Amino acid sequence: MKSKKKILVSACLAGVNCKYNGRNNENSEVLKLLEKEDVILVCPEQLGGLPPPRPCAEIKDNKVITNENRDVTCEYMKGAKETLNIAKKYHVKKAILKSKSPSCGKGTIYDGTFSGKLIDGNGITTSLLLQNHIEVISSDEFQMS
Repeated sequence: MKSKKKILVSACLAGVNCKYNGRNNENSEVLKLLEKEDVILVCPEQLGGLPPPRPCAEIKDNKVITNENRDVTCEYMKGAKETLNIAKKYHVKKAILKSKSPSCGKGTIYDGTFSGKLIDGNGITTSLLLQNHIEVISSDEFQMS
């Protein structure tokens, strides 16, 4: 019997309350995926040592800064590296991650002004996964076929 390929998924998309505000971003398409595929849930922020709730953060000038002006780049980098370690350990080739996040965003992220403005870019974890040839799909793009 052939084993299913494992897919990394942002834990918040599966309904885990790990978002910065202590809530989640439950996604009905991801919930369908959980029933059919072998999924590994990750929250890079928590893997980096930032428990929910926590101040929201955005990327500005290649640093991750909270709305309280605290530099949390090291924690975001640690979480990205831990996520990559998990992906490598389980031979993951694909990840479905939360859009616009400073960790998981793909294609667009918030601009660092906490005004809701989006710019082109990737989150810290997404960038690291892509550099390691792991396909990343934004939660905004993901659709079960």
